[in-house]
Amino acid sequence: MLGNATPMTLSPGIASSNCNVSFEESRVFLVVVYGAVCALGLPANCLTAWLTLLQALQGNVLAVYLFCLALCELLYISTLPLWILYIWKQHRWTLGLWACKVTGYIFFCNLYVSILFLCCISCDRFMAVVYALESRGRRQQKTAILISASVFVLVGLVHYPVFQMEEKGTCFETLPMTSKIASYYYSRFTVGFAIPLAIIAFTNQRIFRSVKLSVGLSAARKAKVKNLATAVVVIFLVCFAPYHVVLLIKAIAFSYYQGDEDSVCAFEGSLYTVSVVFLCLSTVNSVADPIIYVLASRSRQEAFGIHKVWKKWSTKTDVTCSKDSEEVQLPMSLANGHMSPRPVHAPES
Repeated sequence: MLGNATPMTLSPGIASSNCNVSFEESRVFLVVVYGAVCALGLPANCLTAWLTLLQALQGNVLAVYLFCLALCELLYISTLPLWILYIWKQHRWTLGLWACKVTGYIFFCNLYVSILFLCCISCDRFMAVVYALESRGRRQQKTAILISASVFVLVGLVHYPVFQMEEKGTCFETLPMTSKIASYYYSRFTVGFAIPLAIIAFTNQRIFRSVKLSVGLSAARKAKVKNLATAVVVIFLVCFAPYHVVLLIKAIAFSYYQGDEDSVCAFEGSLYTVSVVFLCLSTVNSVADPIIYVLASRSRQEAFGIHKVWKKWSTKTDVTCSKDSEEVQLPMSLANGHMSPRPVHAPES
């Protein structure tokens, strides 16, 4: 490795030899990207959370998922200054063991909560577009709230073992890999990436097909539905695919070398910079997710006009009237190609 190669401090229970990795190659890049994500993601997700909350109060289904996604991103962004400090100090964690565990726990949870909410958004759009009539009355906000709560609980429980891990010096950078970590990488790739990828690919392919066959949607409406679906797919692939592919490559290499310590160390050392850069890329999701809200809104004026609805709601006026004023008649394609109008709310396309 070029640059300053530093022996990685290992956790108790990890093999005794050190793996030489270069922290200097990626340090400036990581600090700049994490800093930019923090500076841009904080206001963007605050605004998104506020606007989607207002729309959720009107009974909007999609807004529930977007609101939860924004909250998740805000929680993660709040930990980025700690990661920046950690990276700047040559990957030496000086803030205490529990601070490391909580920060790592938030990172892992955010990663897979974000992935699952992208799946939820894709499935919701799939039902609203492909099965427009069949889903009427079934797409309820209570269901969206229950699904969102289940996502948080499920991901939180799955990553609870993070608090049982021991760290010394570094924070969740255990080199060389062990068989347990290799198995964990295989599981994360399969359950946390491959299955969601299949869901997102299937639902959005059907959305594109339905929009293409539609004869009642205007060109502008078709473009809006397509842009939202495209944004979900692109964000998923750009932010999450590289990191999970690296995890899979690492696990395969461990299996190929049959756990040989020196070979695994050499391989992981050569891949370290690429690995942390792709890990950093996954955080760009925190800035990209608000784009989904922008594409889901019918217009830029709507995003700011929603405050009028909040003012009426806060003064205890008739919320139903406000809700009806935000509805539009949007013809959606059916399986047989015919059209049927149905009301949709602000962030739905």
